Amino acid sequence: MSTRNLQLYITTESPCGYFDDRKSSNLVLDPDVPLTMPIYSQLIQHGFRRSGADCYRPHCPNCNSTVRNRGHQSCIACRLVVNEFTSNRSQRRCLKTNEDIKLTYLSAGFTEEYLDLYNRYLKSRHGDGTMANPTEDDFKQFLYCNWSDTQFLEFRLSGKLVAIAVTDIVSDGLSAVYSFFDPELASRSLGTYCILKQIDYAKELALGYVYLGYWINGHDKMHYKVNFKPLQLYIGERWFTSN
Repeated sequence: MSTRNLQLYITTESPCGYFDDRKSSNLVLDPDVPLTMPIYSQLIQHGFRRSGADCYRPHCPNCNSTVRNRGHQSCIACRLVVNEFTSNRSQRRCLKTNEDIKLTYLSAGFTEEYLDLYNRYLKSRHGDGTMANPTEDDFKQFLYCNWSDTQFLEFRLSGKLVAIAVTDIVSDGLSAVYSFFDPELASRSLGTYCILKQIDYAKELALGYVYLGYWINGHDKMHYKVNFKPLQLYIGERWFTSN
């Protein structure tokens, strides 16, 4: 099935997860259409993202109006061109710092060890937010689903689990769905390390891109993405290389 034949809907507005004074809505697929990896691969090439078993793309008229009128940026899908990526000094330092970490590629799944790390990470980042204190069901329903080709890049230091990079394998690249890591190892920059190893993995699989989700110009939580170049942005139904 081609994306040209898919029926899309706009969700009702809800509070924005990035700006307290804004509302958000998403473009979503017809819930009666069963998602598959081929459909998902097409959707992600058009700026969509997966959360659990659902695919969505931000579609916020007020935010888009803000972009036109005040110079702000809305959520813009971004991806890294793998074969053109060159690490900067900070990223090379990150790789060297974490040379003692062992990486294993595993099919997505659940363990109590994973949940404990996920819980500690969310508590450090999102304290009182809606994601705090996740259950086993929360973990499973957010990070993977029965139709997704999802792997966990599992990072261990002296046998101890320190990070997981949740990674979908799509037709032309890898999608960095979510990463969580030991909050006590902040000096190791494990979030950056996860992306760097996903880039390496994409090269091993001869895939062209690493999809990094959405970018918002000037937003602290999104700023790290501009450090991975060349970064492409999805604007006006086309991918453009960012300066």
